[in-house]
Amino acid sequence: MFTVRTLKPRDFDAVAELIYLSTNSWYQKNRGYEIFEGGPEVCRLFCDVYEELDPGCAMVAEHNTRKTIIGSCFVHPRETHISIGIMNVHPSYFGDGVAGALMDSAIAFAKQEGQPIRLVSSAMNLESFSLYTRKGFVPFATYQDVMFDVPLAGIPEPDLIKGIEVREADPHDLMAMGHLEFEVSGISREQDYCYFEENASGVWQTLVAPDQDGEIDGFLVSIDHPGSRMIGPGVARTPEVAAALVHRQLDRFRGKKVVCLSPVDQPVLVNALYGMGGRNVEIHLGQVLGEAQPVDGVVMPSFMPETG
Repeated sequence: MFTVRTLKPRDFDAVAELIYLSTNSWYQKNRGYEIFEGGPEVCRLFCDVYEELDPGCAMVAEHNTRKTIIGSCFVHPRETHISIGIMNVHPSYFGDGVAGALMDSAIAFAKQEGQPIRLVSSAMNLESFSLYTRKGFVPFATYQDVMFDVPLAGIPEPDLIKGIEVREADPHDLMAMGHLEFEVSGISREQDYCYFEENASGVWQTLVAPDQDGEIDGFLVSIDHPGSRMIGPGVARTPEVAAALVHRQLDRFRGKKVVCLSPVDQPVLVNALYGMGGRNVEIHLGQVLGEAQPVDGVVMPSFMPETG
């Protein structure tokens, strides 16, 4: 019925339309609202960014007779792991084994590379949760999706974070960012840090919280694009540093809605986000097939890019 093959540049518009349709269809049916606005073209972001980061690593399922794209999956090889990015199936082909076939291909690639495979999935989408657990994935972290409607006047600085310095990242911070993430969560993805800091498209912002010795206690990225307005990815040694980084990122989104993911086992951070006007909109699970190092600090993943 379909064949799994590598994503080609000629497929980008079709995959963007698939992501827009599939994601909005699920959320409309199950949550009563749509995630994406502005038409399928806003979802070109996923193809463009992921092809720049990982050329030739995405997969599509192509219908054998109609030659249409009915499924897609982005795969991100990194130094310490393989990550699965956004995966979509056309609503007309839900339940036809498309997602399972795409996941099998990704798992086979990870096994070939000898790496654990990681993803972040909605705890409210039991179909995808069941797919992943059937394939052997095990949840290792739970995150609250926290939404902010940022006032035009900005958000006052909480007392909790007063005195914590936050500044824009520069190229000299990249090695320290890599060391910090490996120390906190046991993963490394240095090509991502370089991509964020270069910011050729102008949609990224990368902040760091330096300590008194010139090292960094945390970093946090954000993206402001019609296809994704989100704070993350980032890591921090303490919840206070994480809160300071979030507060500074929120200032970028005055007059807009933006979401970030906070670990549920970090009550100091969670309550700081509530104090800044955040509200819960969903729950996501970090899952792994293979080993996952225990976290020693705060990890804030993202859906753009899903490389952690």
